[in-house]
Amino acid sequence: MIGLRSLVFNVLFYLWTTLVLIACLPLVTLPPKYLFRAGRIWAEVNLAMLRGICNLTHEVRGLENLPTGACIVASKHQSAWDTLIFSTFIDGPAFILKRELLKIPLFGRYVLAAGCIPIDRSGGMTALRQLIEHAQRSLAAGRKLVIFPEGTRTAPGTRCPYHPGTAALYAHVDAPVVPVAHNSGMFWGRRTFLKMPGRIVLEILPPIPPGMPRKAFAALLEKQIETASDRLFEGPPPAPPEAGISAPSRCG
Repeated sequence: MIGLRSLVFNVLFYLWTTLVLIACLPLVTLPPKYLFRAGRIWAEVNLAMLRGICNLTHEVRGLENLPTGACIVASKHQSAWDTLIFSTFIDGPAFILKRELLKIPLFGRYVLAAGCIPIDRSGGMTALRQLIEHAQRSLAAGRKLVIFPEGTRTAPGTRCPYHPGTAALYAHVDAPVVPVAHNSGMFWGRRTFLKMPGRIVLEILPPIPPGMPRKAFAALLEKQIETASDRLFEGPPPAPPEAGISAPSRCG
């Protein structure tokens, strides 16, 4: 039954996403606020389908910890679910994402029109300078940036080194960083077809104020995210990989 429900959701997910990409194409010529609204509707419909078809719900805790103004949201990254949820409670998030996503037909146009920040992960210092410049402009406009410090999706129980880009960004912008933990990988695994029933919990932790030494910040950010995520993973023993939860995998 879980397999059938997952199949129905996956088919509807791609059909709905394709419809939105085509129908909303004229919005790329309008002010970004219209794209933000369309993105929120797209995400909320997908989450509703998860709830109705797969019996997979979610809970967002700690919204009071999210600043009202510009900030950097640094989140654990475990599944595609992570890219859905932020548009439902952040108005017009600017995602920091890998440049390769620009090659996806139509999607790349939306990424640029929405003011997201693509980065070349092999670009070294040049890419880092570009990231800082784009981030400073977005923060100056009052936007919230969303970044995944691990740089890739990781399965529960897997520890991957945090990329230095988040700490470098923190060191060059005057903005708080909000750590975010969750357990989405327990239900929607990395490169996994099945969507397991249950309740995903996302927890917004108290912001880290600007001004800390770079290394101290990096250590604190990783400790807070990983400690909170480990706590959210606690519960019944995880199902084996064939039941829909990805096995721990290599980083990258």
